[in-house]
Amino acid sequence: MTWTTSLPLIAILRGIRPEEALPHAQALVDAGFDAIEVPLNSPQWQKSIADIVQRFGSRALIGGGTVLKPADVDALVEVGAKLVVTPNTRPSLIEYAVQRGLQVAAGFATASEAFDALDAGAQALKLFPATTYGTGHVKALKAVLPAGVPMFAVGGVTPANLGEYLRAGCIGAGLGSDLYKPGQDVSRTSEMARAFVTALQAAR
Repeated sequence: MTWTTSLPLIAILRGIRPEEALPHAQALVDAGFDAIEVPLNSPQWQKSIADIVQRFGSRALIGGGTVLKPADVDALVEVGAKLVVTPNTRPSLIEYAVQRGLQVAAGFATASEAFDALDAGAQALKLFPATTYGTGHVKALKAVLPAGVPMFAVGGVTPANLGEYLRAGCIGAGLGSDLYKPGQDVSRTSEMARAFVTALQAAR
């Protein structure tokens, strides 16, 4: 299985509540996003993900982030999710998620972790936290990783610095608090989503 989204930006809706999930997801899809992640430390995340899947599952890759154990994977499958994003490299968890038919963006920091994640079947890599390591780290990793492996920068990515990570070798980014903060207005989510899409297009 290969990475299947068209827009290489993953929206991270950390802390979103079920009653807010659909309006914000709508704003993201309208802006062109086709990958949305609700971290599992968000309130009633199962309902939020289930609702987003029901409405947008045919148009976007929907799933959970901060996935740490097999039971999390099972819960995601139950609500129809297709995406698992981890904050760390746990090969047994990655293998289990892939076996259950989900796409995995595996969190990593080092070359050893990257290769462990790929060997376990991860379809994409998530450099986290990206700003801690910087673009020089991305370039060094790209020199040793297999060609064509999708790497996303996550943590501290903004419309202003997105292009730097793309030029270093990332295909895109996971977008957290610069895209969505808990409780913010839908208009702000729409504004920032379009700003990131514009930055991506400019960098290309």
